[in-house]
Amino acid sequence: MGECFQTLNLTNAYLFAAALQDEEICRNVLEIALNRKITAVRSHAEHTLFLDSDFKSVRFDVYALDAEAVSYDVEMQNDFGRDLPRRCRYYQAELDVSSLKPGEDYKELKPSYIIFICAFDPFGKGRYQYVFEEYCKEAGLALGDGTQKIFFNTNGTDSENITPQLLHLFEYLKQSTEEVANMHNDEKIQLIHRRVEYLKRDRKLEAGYMTMEEYIHSEAERRAKEMAEMLAKPMAESMAKPMAETLAKPLAESMAKPMAESLAESLAASKIAQNIVALLAELGSVPEELSECIAAEKREDTLAAWLKIAARADSIEEFQSKM
Repeated sequence: MGECFQTLNLTNAYLFAAALQDEEICRNVLEIALNRKITAVRSHAEHTLFLDSDFKSVRFDVYALDAEAVSYDVEMQNDFGRDLPRRCRYYQAELDVSSLKPGEDYKELKPSYIIFICAFDPFGKGRYQYVFEEYCKEAGLALGDGTQKIFFNTNGTDSENITPQLLHLFEYLKQSTEEVANMHNDEKIQLIHRRVEYLKRDRKLEAGYMTMEEYIHSEAERRAKEMAEMLAKPMAESMAKPMAETLAKPLAESMAKPMAESLAESLAASKIAQNIVALLAELGSVPEELSECIAAEKREDTLAAWLKIAARADSIEEFQSKM
């Protein structure tokens, strides 16, 4: 299992996404990151839970829109090698599609920023930030499409175009404590810290984090069992073949089956259902009929969808209306 929710730093993708849905935190982080004044923002997290192919991590995206309709996609990134440039391309398409209404002219597209805050150096040049814009490589001419892709490296070594406040933010992201927040008497980071501390006392957020961790764990176990069973069958056959007319084949198969089962015992469907009911119990008394309905569901994609709905719902009635 992962860390205790109350001790998480803002480099944790789950806490970072939850924090940036607080619009004051989001605005202050964007102002520090971009070194400019930003008007009031509206922010929300979309597509909240995405498991990678190894079920080891999650991806959280925070979308924000300011009063001038400038859009931002912000993500905390801890894992190297997740093809960030092509993900930028996909995120940019999402922002453009959602910001331009049918029938509107392309000139209505407002500026947009794709921002990755990385706990590693994504390009290996030692810089704190890498800012990309479209331009003509022959003439060095900017395309002027109003887009920027910015990669921050919290462990950079250069100081070009980096403000002391941004360096302070990087330190706070890595160690989100009161001591670090107060290190430079910075009002913005102190405000961020106060609101983060408030979020860490939110039992619903904590329950969502724990449920997410359990789900990742159960999915990893399910994959391990599938792999073990896939390996067990040829193992049994290869043991049995040289002694086909003896008792070797049934012996090999009897050894392979418990070997596969012992590698990983699936918690998938039943465990996810238990987590959903546990989350709903935080909201009130769960009707027996609803509990039985959840327990009876065996499709893991349906249960995964219900799990996300339960983590976000403010009431059992809201969960039932969306399930």
